[in-house]
Amino acid sequence: MNNSKPFLIVFFLLTAFFGFAQSEKKLDKIIKRDYQIIECTILKMSDKTVEYSLPGETIQISLDVSQIAKIDFASGRSQTFDVSPNTSTPQNTTQSVASADIQHNTIAVLPVPYVNADNQQGSEDMAKFAQNDLYNKLLDKSSNIFPLTVQDLRTTNSLLHKAGIDHNNIDETPIEDLEKILGVDNIVAAKVSYTIGTGTTATTYNSGNAKVSNNDKKVTTNDISTTTANNQTYYYYTVYFDMYKNTDKIYSQTRKPLLAVKDGWMDSISYLLKRSPIYVKK
Repeated sequence: MNNSKPFLIVFFLLTAFFGFAQSEKKLDKIIKRDYQIIECTILKMSDKTVEYSLPGETIQISLDVSQIAKIDFASGRSQTFDVSPNTSTPQNTTQSVASADIQHNTIAVLPVPYVNADNQQGSEDMAKFAQNDLYNKLLDKSSNIFPLTVQDLRTTNSLLHKAGIDHNNIDETPIEDLEKILGVDNIVAAKVSYTIGTGTTATTYNSGNAKVSNNDKKVTTNDISTTTANNQTYYYYTVYFDMYKNTDKIYSQTRKPLLAVKDGWMDSISYLLKRSPIYVKK
């Protein structure tokens, strides 16, 4: 009887050890895009969803992969998920727009960022004005850019608005995505950067009359001198001008206007447009 006690003790110890090991079973970890961590057991995975259950539960929970940044499996393996947004986000709304057929030989004019280089502040009003100016220049020269057709500006801006794109983030969006969103195979993208300087000019005006003395034949004058100071504002522009066809950059130029006047950038836009590969002299 006494000989069986050591055996029983070992048996109970092993049972407790394996029970503890079972209770300490490693779990999978789902790290969501909002930084929430879910410790669970992964049951099934597909291209769209991950199904899992929480510790001590049998309920099967489904999670969209678009909400997942990474999964650390209990085995030690990790899987990182694509950061592209899901169908519920505005960005993916543009994906559905992007699936529209491309209208060949169609060119779209993007919003033109108009940025103060000193403080990196952009002007929405000037961005729209510059976009409209470039759009009208293309329309006026429609015979010179044949067979290209200019996409209506309202259509362009409406599609960009639905995609959450404006003058603030237009530079951050790949041209390939923009062509799909707008349904065009040609894009003209410009940007206006400027700094402002001031100067003072002085203008002097002289006036007076002369008198002759009959006695001593001397000439006397009464001169009046007036100096006027004028404050002048100078605009120093740099215009960036790019054209794309089927995602390929076919033209890229930078130009500084000769005159530091307020609307000097407009002349640079005209100059660069007329020298672009889509422009044919008639």
